[in-house]
Amino acid sequence: MKVFVGLSGGVDSAVSLALLKEAGHDVVGAFIKIWRPEFIECPWQEERLDAMRICAHLGIPFKEIDLSDAYKKEVIDDMITNYTHGITPNPDVLCNRHIKFGAFKEWAFREGADRIATGHYAQIVKNEGRFELHRGKDTNKDQSYFLWRLTEKDLSQTLFPVGGLRKTEVRALAQKFNLPVAAKKDSQGLCFVGEVTMRDFLARYIDLKKGNVLDERGSTVGEHDGAALYTLGERHGFRIENTDANAAPHFVIATNPENNTITVAGERERAKRTSVTLVDMQWVNDVPEFPLHAEIQARYRETPLPSTVDGGKVTFSESHLAPPGQSLVIYDGMRLLGGGVINA
Repeated sequence: MKVFVGLSGGVDSAVSLALLKEAGHDVVGAFIKIWRPEFIECPWQEERLDAMRICAHLGIPFKEIDLSDAYKKEVIDDMITNYTHGITPNPDVLCNRHIKFGAFKEWAFREGADRIATGHYAQIVKNEGRFELHRGKDTNKDQSYFLWRLTEKDLSQTLFPVGGLRKTEVRALAQKFNLPVAAKKDSQGLCFVGEVTMRDFLARYIDLKKGNVLDERGSTVGEHDGAALYTLGERHGFRIENTDANAAPHFVIATNPENNTITVAGERERAKRTSVTLVDMQWVNDVPEFPLHAEIQARYRETPLPSTVDGGKVTFSESHLAPPGQSLVIYDGMRLLGGGVINA
């Protein structure tokens, strides 16, 4: 097959490229350029150069696609809008849906690809003619949580060459193939954020004003830097009038961007919920029968929690932190069934 591999300049996509070439496929390395704000230094040129070096080392063609405009519109603008309304979004999920498995995949197929491939730690399992999405073999690196918006058609057109490997095995293969990025450290987070905090980034796009921190009775107990910056369960970034170093910590249990207030309590449990409703739900394969007993994750890398899904309502087996705007992903063991966005 002719496979276009999305290259980030990192080791996972590089090993994916090498494995596909070794398997005899007609492979093309493709670097995706995304939007970066001018005020943040981001070494995308270095990432692009590493991608070119990988292709040169393996003797395969290199291509580049500029998806800056699509990324700004589909990921950044959506993220800023959500933060403005007090919702904490998940930009990685949007990037996968609209960029890697959206605009990039469409471009690759126009260029003659039969499949696309990425370095994601997730597995595509063919079961009785159907394509299922499963967790990656390496539980510490599993990235299926960020892929819940993929459809069965997406899976039928995609390869995840390192999904069935552990990170240590990927590093060993990078050494075996003598890849120029074999010793390169893993990237952390989104490149456009760079070395600045999300707070500093959002301050460029949202009119942040200091406001009151309230207790559960509605009394003012401190000050914050802008309600849009906070999410449920946070315990830092705001100031309580009691400056006693031995005072109990406070946790955000509610935000009100319209009034520019946040409410805090002394127990993190107060930020947790026993059930949530979901919007923008999607199932990888068929819609299951309800009620559905499954495991959920409301955040990346948290321990899956047994829950009951009944249409758009999810009831947890125990109270759980589930901030509005985050993805809630539904699993049956290793298999990812679907997910949705947690409603406010």
